[in-house]
Amino acid sequence: MEQSLPMHDEDEARRPPSKRLANKVAVITGGARGIGAAAAKLFARNGAHVIVADILDDIGATLADSIGGRYIHCDVSKEADVESAVELALKWKGRIDIMFNNAGVPGPSGSISSLDMEQVKDLLSINVLGVVHGIKYAAAAMIKGRRGGSIICTSSSAGIMGGLGGHAYTLSKEALNGLAKSAACELGVHGIRVNNISPHGVPSEMLVDAYRMHLGKMDMTAEDVSRIVGERGSLLRGRCATVEDVAEAALFMASEDAGFITGHNLVLDGGYTSACSTMSFIYQNSNKDTV
Repeated sequence: MEQSLPMHDEDEARRPPSKRLANKVAVITGGARGIGAAAAKLFARNGAHVIVADILDDIGATLADSIGGRYIHCDVSKEADVESAVELALKWKGRIDIMFNNAGVPGPSGSISSLDMEQVKDLLSINVLGVVHGIKYAAAAMIKGRRGGSIICTSSSAGIMGGLGGHAYTLSKEALNGLAKSAACELGVHGIRVNNISPHGVPSEMLVDAYRMHLGKMDMTAEDVSRIVGERGSLLRGRCATVEDVAEAALFMASEDAGFITGHNLVLDGGYTSACSTMSFIYQNSNKDTV
């Protein structure tokens, strides 16, 4: 005779999966495409009210509408634009619980001996000052709201290991790693967590464009980049990160699952910056080790 489940188990089986950000209010800069768009969709599926802040107005507004969120034009290099994004959250839902500072640009490439300093300053105004703007206004609103909060910043494996990005880009991402620690130090007393996420080799439009330029292959696809990174830039051979992987990391950092994590840099690199696999042959059994 088939054994039936206890009633409480049947109820548990029918219960919808919990929403990890239920009724949370989130602002995502650079939220119109790539990592930001993936995070916006995932946050919304987990119950968050999401504001997409970007300079790509058409696709940003379309995305926001599709997830029941709001869109605002936001050039993060302009302090007033970031302030307006946070103010929109306050006007719409009365608070801000999550600030995901994700907007960024690759900036100039080439030798440090010939860097165009105006281009470097432009990059820093977005990648560094844009994040400072986000932390500044989100923190002020969270402190006033007395509910704590989570501030997340997109850094990069280039901020951990040399040779993974241009000089200016590397400079900007390393700066964010220090900034998150100092901000976490100040804001922890208010229950505000500040953490970074460092993706590596994610085949976003930005990375695919960079590969096309540097390799001189304008027909390269995201799949081509994924294959290269999976073969040469990951200890998990054949596996490359996706925008969804990074979105899941952001969801974790935004949720109460990471409630005791602050001042941390969560690295999504398939182990690449932790170990060198070129000597992995030393882990293979030699003839004398074989019985």
